[in-house]
Amino acid sequence: MSRRDFAGDLRLMIVAVAALVGLLSTLAACALLRLIHFFTNLFFFQTLSLDERSPALNTLGWWVLVVPVIGGLIIGLMARYGSEKIRGHGIPEAIEAILFGQSTMSPKVAMLKPLSSGIAIGSGGPFGAEGPIIMTGGALGSLVAQHLHLTGAERKTLLVAGAVAGMTAIFGTPIAAVLMAVELLLFELRPRSLLPVAVACAVAGFARGLLLDNGPLFPLQTLAPTAAELPGCLVAGVVAGALAWLLSTSLYRVEDWFHRLPVHWMWWPAIGGVAVGIGGYLEPRALGVGYDVIGDLLHSHLALHFMLGLLLCKAVMWVLALGSGTSGGVLAPLLMLGAGLGALLGPYLPGHDPALWPLVFMAATLGGMMRAPVMSVVFALELTHDVNAMLPLLAASAVAYGFTVLVMGRSILTEKIARRGYHIYREYGIDPMEQHSVAEVMTTQPVCVDAQARVADVLASHFGDGQLHRAYPVLHGERLVGMVDRAALQRGAAQTVGQLFGVNVPNVALGTETCRSVATRLAVHGLERLPVVEDAQSMKLIGLVSRSDLIKPAATLFGDEQQRQTFRSAIPARFKTRQP
Repeated sequence: MSRRDFAGDLRLMIVAVAALVGLLSTLAACALLRLIHFFTNLFFFQTLSLDERSPALNTLGWWVLVVPVIGGLIIGLMARYGSEKIRGHGIPEAIEAILFGQSTMSPKVAMLKPLSSGIAIGSGGPFGAEGPIIMTGGALGSLVAQHLHLTGAERKTLLVAGAVAGMTAIFGTPIAAVLMAVELLLFELRPRSLLPVAVACAVAGFARGLLLDNGPLFPLQTLAPTAAELPGCLVAGVVAGALAWLLSTSLYRVEDWFHRLPVHWMWWPAIGGVAVGIGGYLEPRALGVGYDVIGDLLHSHLALHFMLGLLLCKAVMWVLALGSGTSGGVLAPLLMLGAGLGALLGPYLPGHDPALWPLVFMAATLGGMMRAPVMSVVFALELTHDVNAMLPLLAASAVAYGFTVLVMGRSILTEKIARRGYHIYREYGIDPMEQHSVAEVMTTQPVCVDAQARVADVLASHFGDGQLHRAYPVLHGERLVGMVDRAALQRGAAQTVGQLFGVNVPNVALGTETCRSVATRLAVHGLERLPVVEDAQSMKLIGLVSRSDLIKPAATLFGDEQQRQTFRSAIPARFKTRQP
């Protein structure tokens, strides 16, 4: 058996289905945007229209205080009598479904999530559309997989493909969407999942050009960076990381406060709507998604005093509304708050292009908050098409990521899941059990039993007071016929050990197999050990592998990560085969 760089379990059918899921998610994204426009016109302008209008242009006066409360009441009713899973900003719910729900979602979520998010944002909620479409696209992918009776791994792939295809359709950022899948959702980097996800995002990107504007969402062009910007990038990373910590900490403290209220959670979105209404009355441009505000911040079109009030209102509104359990996304608010912080501090940072800093702070805040620095860099590049900003974006996002890893035990995405009793460990690397073969860890020259030996004699010699092992391989000449233990000998009526076995081929391992594949087989069949044969035709025994043997590769990982060596230290030898 030849060993490969990747597992050869890629199914082209899944790639074709992923392309379909990418198209469906794009249509769902368009529908969500239309819902937001519809409810914005209905709530703030009392018209039935799908035209895009900013809620900041409303003329409601004091009535603007009531609109978000009405939206919150509707969402609370939908969550209580429809599905509680529509609450929240979508990405934690998708992660929970992937890791702990076998990647299954219900049709009810696929229908109610975009509707509730359209009402929440359309009634002034300071959220983005990306979180809801990630949840909706993921639900579509999961439903397609369930309809086709696919495996759990295939359901996960299609769920993630639908989620990130929806993000591509909203922002026009297919590469960043693939990176989001890799850094946040897939929890693996394998061809069987990466290829379908990439195809879904590519299809969504092409389909977006037919249904929506095909250019960058925030076109920008900054000057080529110089070494003078590097100190500013380091400062930006630390400050953006601190902002991410402050927002995440504040959000979950607000959520704790809501849990202490003596009212049912159904009423919480309406209470959060009170804060949205007050903030919207004081700063109307803080209402809704705010893509126009992000564009103005990136191009420095807003006065300093206006920016400060707008950002404070947006931050307070977003934290209180999201903490109340309503439905809405986090990416757009983070983009606005990060860009606003950069616009405020940019004039005081070194360098020759102050316009660079809103973009740098925006990406660094996103990278620190989401713990996805590579995604945040590419996301900012695709949103603006500003290649000149690549180095500053990378430096600041890396620093913000390192800052939040050190000071925050969990991110804004995983904290919510942890509060439900689940722990997510997001570090992953090459499995050492995949790097080593059975031949490297097996016991050579194991103690065997002759198939012609009498049962009574074997019980006395191998399972008496001096018993060394629980089970022994049985050989007829050099050919393996099976494994025998005390229970098999005692319950059998045969005279010789070989008579205990029929014509069925025993479970065996090959020396060329990986430790991971054999460990999986032991777990599936409930076995403690397997005989290792030269090949399946000859069945010539060459060794014995047990569960304890299969954990030997962990010693290499421990040595690589924990043991310090001098320049002259000898390189540790590979595993030595164990003698009985």
